[in-house]
Amino acid sequence: MYWDSRLWQFTAGVRGRIALTVLVGLMSAAAGIARLGALGWLLGRVFEGAAMAELWGPAALVAGVMLLRAALEYARAMMAHVTAAAVQTNLRRRIFEQVVALGPAHFTRARTGDVTLSLVEGVEQLEIFFGQYLPTLAVAALTPPLVFAFMVWIDAPVAIILLVAAVVTLIAPALWHRMDQRASLERQESYGAFGAEFLDSIQGLSTLKAFGQSGARARMLAQKAHRLFGATMWVVGANTLARGITDTGIAVGAALALGVGAYRVVEGEMTLSALLVVLMLGVEVFRPLREVRGLLHYGMVGLAAAHGIFRLLEAKPAVAEPARPLADAALLPPTIAFEDVRFAYPGNRAAAHRDLRFRVASGERVGIVGASGAGKSTVVRLLLRLYDPQEGRVLVGGRDLREWGQADLRARIAVVSQDNYLFHGTVEDNLRMGRPEASQAQVEEAARAANAHGFIRRLPHGYQTVVGERGVRLSGGQRQRLAIARALLRDAPILVLDEALSAVDAENEAVIQQALDRLMAGRTTLVFAHRLSSVIGCDRILALDGGAVAEEGTHAQLMARDGLYRRLMAAQAKDAAPDAFLDDGAAPKGPDELPEAADGLAQLEAPTDAILKAEGLGWGGLGRVLIGFVRPWRARLATVFALGVARVVAFIGIGVLSALVVASVKAGSAFDWLLVALGLLAPLAGALHWLESWLAHDMAYRLLAMMRIDIFKKLDALAPAYFTRRRTGDLLGVATHDIEMIEYFFAHTIAPAFVAVVVPASVLAILAAHDWLLAAALAPFLAYAGLAPIMGRARIDALGARAREGLGDLNAHAVDTVQGLSEIWAFQDAERRGRQFMEKSERYLALRLPLFRDLSRQSVAQEVATGLGGLAVVLAGAWLSGAGALDAGALPLLALLAMAAFLPVSEIAHVGRQLADTLGATRRVHAVHGEPASVVGGQGVPASAAAPAIELDAVRFTYPGRAAPALSDVGLRAAPGATTALVGPSGAGKTTIANLMLRFWDPDSGTVRLGGHDLRAFKLDDLRRTIALVAQDTYLFNDTLRANIAIARPEADEAAIRAAASKAALDEFIAELPQGLDTVVGERGAQLSGGQRQRVAIARAFLKDAPVLILDEATSHLDAVSEAEVRAALALLMRERTTIVIAHRLSTVREAAQIVAMADGRAVESGTHEALLAKGGLYARLVARQLAGGAARAAR
Repeated sequence: MYWDSRLWQFTAGVRGRIALTVLVGLMSAAAGIARLGALGWLLGRVFEGAAMAELWGPAALVAGVMLLRAALEYARAMMAHVTAAAVQTNLRRRIFEQVVALGPAHFTRARTGDVTLSLVEGVEQLEIFFGQYLPTLAVAALTPPLVFAFMVWIDAPVAIILLVAAVVTLIAPALWHRMDQRASLERQESYGAFGAEFLDSIQGLSTLKAFGQSGARARMLAQKAHRLFGATMWVVGANTLARGITDTGIAVGAALALGVGAYRVVEGEMTLSALLVVLMLGVEVFRPLREVRGLLHYGMVGLAAAHGIFRLLEAKPAVAEPARPLADAALLPPTIAFEDVRFAYPGNRAAAHRDLRFRVASGERVGIVGASGAGKSTVVRLLLRLYDPQEGRVLVGGRDLREWGQADLRARIAVVSQDNYLFHGTVEDNLRMGRPEASQAQVEEAARAANAHGFIRRLPHGYQTVVGERGVRLSGGQRQRLAIARALLRDAPILVLDEALSAVDAENEAVIQQALDRLMAGRTTLVFAHRLSSVIGCDRILALDGGAVAEEGTHAQLMARDGLYRRLMAAQAKDAAPDAFLDDGAAPKGPDELPEAADGLAQLEAPTDAILKAEGLGWGGLGRVLIGFVRPWRARLATVFALGVARVVAFIGIGVLSALVVASVKAGSAFDWLLVALGLLAPLAGALHWLESWLAHDMAYRLLAMMRIDIFKKLDALAPAYFTRRRTGDLLGVATHDIEMIEYFFAHTIAPAFVAVVVPASVLAILAAHDWLLAAALAPFLAYAGLAPIMGRARIDALGARAREGLGDLNAHAVDTVQGLSEIWAFQDAERRGRQFMEKSERYLALRLPLFRDLSRQSVAQEVATGLGGLAVVLAGAWLSGAGALDAGALPLLALLAMAAFLPVSEIAHVGRQLADTLGATRRVHAVHGEPASVVGGQGVPASAAAPAIELDAVRFTYPGRAAPALSDVGLRAAPGATTALVGPSGAGKTTIANLMLRFWDPDSGTVRLGGHDLRAFKLDDLRRTIALVAQDTYLFNDTLRANIAIARPEADEAAIRAAASKAALDEFIAELPQGLDTVVGERGAQLSGGQRQRVAIARAFLKDAPVLILDEATSHLDAVSEAEVRAALALLMRERTTIVIAHRLSTVREAAQIVAMADGRAVESGTHEALLAKGGLYARLVARQLAGGAARAAR
C-alpha cells in the first residue's frame, strides 16, 4: 500500500473530517454487508418454499438497505472530496509561501518546470489520494473486524477464514512497499526532469531554431520521455503485482470460506440459509479491498507527487528572517555600507567579492562600473539580501542587514535590473507592482517620466492591454521603459539602477535620464552601468576589479588617473565628444522632435486569452483521435481486449461455481470437483487481471511518450509566433498533466468499454435462455446503468473541460511566479501574487466540486441499479419457481450473474471523472495539433560558398493579432560581404527584419531574398545554418557552458569551442569556474551575469562561422574593455560576410558600408555615416540627440 508518514502533516485542520469520512465509510460498509446478508436471507426464504406474498416484506427491506447504503456512499464521497479540496487549498498556499520564502537565490539552482509540477499537478494528484485512497484504505483496514463481528453470529469458523483472508490480502502487498517507494521516487524524478527540460526547451525554441537544433532537442526530450516511461512501468509493475495479490486473495478467501461452509452444511454444523449469506457476502466482504485495489494507481501517483512536494517544503532558504527584526527600521537613514565583504555563490565558485569595502551617504549618487563579471550585480543581490556574505557585513542605515526584517528592507529599495521581468497581465498590473495603492494619475506620471506613456496611450486598451509572458509582445526598449516606470512609481529612499538603460535607444535614453536625475535628487542611489552616460554625473564612481574596489572618485578624477576606469570609459568619452561623429566639418541638425516609433503592440486589437481552451472535440472526435494514436499497437490492443473479457469471465466464473456449489449442497449431490475448479479459477482470475493491467499500461505509457514528443515537434513548427499568444506554463501542463490524463482512456477505458458491451449482453442471453422474464426483469436496470453515464455526460464534460483550463491557468501563473521571483521579492508583491494564485486555485476547485457531486450521484445510482437489478431477478425467479417454471436452486446463480453484468459497466462509470478530464485534456492537445504552422520549409536551393546578398522588396508585415504593421513597404539591399546597419527608435521594426530573415515569420506581402533566392524556397534548417544570430535577449539552457556554446555547431571539437570562447573574451571567466567549460550555467544562464551571457551568445556566432551574420545589440551588456576585444574579433568575423548590425549606440555603426534609418516600420533613409549626417534627416537627429544627452551629463 502507498503511504508515507510525512503525508499526515498535510491533513492538519481536517483530521476530524477524515475521521468522520471513515466513520461514514464504515457505516456504508456495514449497510453493504446487511444488504447482501438480507439478500441471502431472502434467497433462503425462497429455498424454503415461501409464497410470493411472504417475500415482499424481505424484498422491501433489502431495497431499503440498498438505498440507505447509497445515501451513505454519497455522503462519504462528498465529505471526502470537500476534505481533499481543503487539503489542496492549504497545501497550495503552504507551497506558494515556501516558494516565496526560498527566494530567487534558491531558484537559480532549481528547475522551474519541476517546481511548477509540484505546486500545481503534484497537489492535484493528492486530491484522489486524500479524497478517496486514504479514507478507503482506512475503511479497508477496519472492515475485517466488522465482518467478523457480523459473521461470527452466523458461523465462527467461516468468520475466522474471512477475517484471516481479509487481513492477509490487506497486508501482503506491503511486502513490496520498499520497491514501490523506490520506484515511485524514481518516477517522480523522471517526471520532474522531463517537465523541467520541456519548459526549458519551449522557452528557448527561438534559439534552438536559429541554430537548427530543435530536432536534436526533440531527440533529447524523447530520451527523457522514454526514461519516464521506463520509470513509470517499474511503478506499474509493483502496482499490478499488488493488485494481482489483492485479486487472488479476495477470490481465494471467498472460495475457501464457501468450501468450508459447504462441508459444514453437509455435516449439519451450518444451515443452508447461512451458506447463502456466505455466498452473497463473498462479494461484499472484500469490497473495501477491491476499492483500495482500484485506487492503487492513484496512491502510486499521489505518493510520487508527494516526494517532489516534500523536497520543496524541506528546502532551507538561503537567508533567514531575524528572530527580532529592527523595530525602528523606518526611522534609519538611507545609507549603505559594505564592510570587508567576502562572498562566493553556492557551488564552489570563485569568490565574487574579496574584501569589498565602500560607503554611500544618505542622498549620495554613486556609480559602480567594472568589467563583466566584476561583481556589480552581486552587490545588488547582497543589498537586497538574496544572499548573506560569508565574511564581513552589509549595512543599511548603519545596521547589519541580518538585523533587518526582510519586508522592512525591501520597502526602502526600488530596483531596475538589467534582467527586467514583466508578468503576463496588463500594463497597469505590471506598473502597480511598484505601488499597488497608487492613483491612476501617479501611475501615468511614472510612465511619462519613463517616456512610456506615449506608446501606452496609443494602445486600444491603454493601460489595460495585456503584454504577454515576459512582455513578449513588447520590444526590449519598451520592456525596459516599463521596468523603469515601475521603479519610479515605488518612490523608495534607496534607488538601484542595474544597467537600467542598456536596451534603450538614444532618444528615450535622454528623456529617461532626465527623469531619473530628478528622481535621484535627495535619494541614495547606486548606478551600475557600462554606459558612460549613466554614471558620468554621479557624485562618486567606484571601479570594481576582482570583486573589490580598485579605484574611486569623480569622472574627471578617474579619467586623470589613467587607471581601470579610464580603460573602461575612454572609448565612450571619445564618442561623447562633440566631434565624435563628424567628418570634414559636417554637423548634424539640432535634436528636433523625433518621429514616434510604431510599436508592434500599439495596435493590438484585443487582449489574447492565452490559456488553451478545452473546446470543440466531442466524444466521436475524441474516439477517432485517440484510436488513431493506438493503431500501431493493434495486436497489443486485441490482446488487452481478450484478457479483459477473460478476466471478467473468470470473476463471473467464480460466482457461477460458487452458486453451483450451493445448488449441489441443496440437491445433495457431489461438489468436490466444483471446489477444485474454484480453487484453480480464483488465482487464475487474479493473474489475468494482473496481465491485462500490465499490458494496458505498457501500451498506454508508450503512447504517452510518443504524444509528448509529438507535442514538442508541433510547438517547434509553430514557434515563435505561437508563443506571443500562449503561456509556456500552460503548454507545460499540456505536455505533462494533460497527456497524463489521456492514459485513462488507453489503460482504463478502451478495453473495459468493449467488455462492458460483451459481458452484459452475454448475461442477458443466459437469463433469457432460462426464461425471458428473468432477462426482462434485469434489462431496465442494466439499460439505465449503461445509458445514465452517457446521458449525463454533457454537464460533466463541460465541467471537466473548464477545470482543465483552470489547471492550465494555475500552471502558467506558477511559471510566471517562479521565473519572476526576483521582481516579486524586490517589489514586495508576494502577498498580491499569492492572493491571485489562491483565487485561481479556488475557482478551479469551485469547478471540481460540482463535477464530483454529479459523478458521486451517478456512482451511487449505478450501485442502486446493480442491487435492484439483482433483487428484480431474485423476485422474478421466485415467481417462476413458485409456478414450477424454474428450479429454486438456480436462483443464487442467476442473482450473482445478474449483478455481475453490472461489473464492467460500473467500471466505466467509475472512471467518469477521469474521462471528463481525458476529454478536456485531449481537446487541449488537439487544439495545439490543429493550429496551422505559419511557416513551412521549401524544396531547397543550391548551396553556395559565397557570402550572399540580402534583399527586401516591398516587404509588409503585421504581427498576428495586431492592426498596425511592423514593416510597411520596406525595401533595402545588403550587399554581399558588406555590413549594413539598422538604426532607429525602439519598435521601429529593426528586430522584425532579423525575425523575417530567420523565417520565424513570413511577410504578408513582398519578398525577402538571400543570394537571389526567395527565403520560402529554402529548407528551414538549411536557411538557418546560413545565418548566425546574436540576439539582444540571449537564451542559455540549463546545461554546461560547453553545451551552450556548442549548440551553434554540435560536432565542433574542443579546440574549436575554446577558440570561439576566447574570441568572445570568455577565457578568464572560464578559468575561474570550478568545472571550467563543464560548469552548469543554470536555467536561462542564471549563474552568469548579463555580460557573460552575451559573450556566450557571441561565442556561438564565432563557432557557427556562417556566411550571414546578424548582430542585434550584440555588445550592449559588455564593458568597454571586453567590447573592444570582442569587436576586434567580430571585425575579423564580419570580413567577407554579409552582416546586419542592429544598434542603439550609433558610435558602433558609423563604419558600416550602409546605414538604414528606420521609423514607423519604414526605411526612412539610407547611406553612409557621412552622407546621412550631411542630409540632416532622421539619422542626424538621432546622432544629435545622443550627443546632446552625453554633453548634458558631462556638463554636470
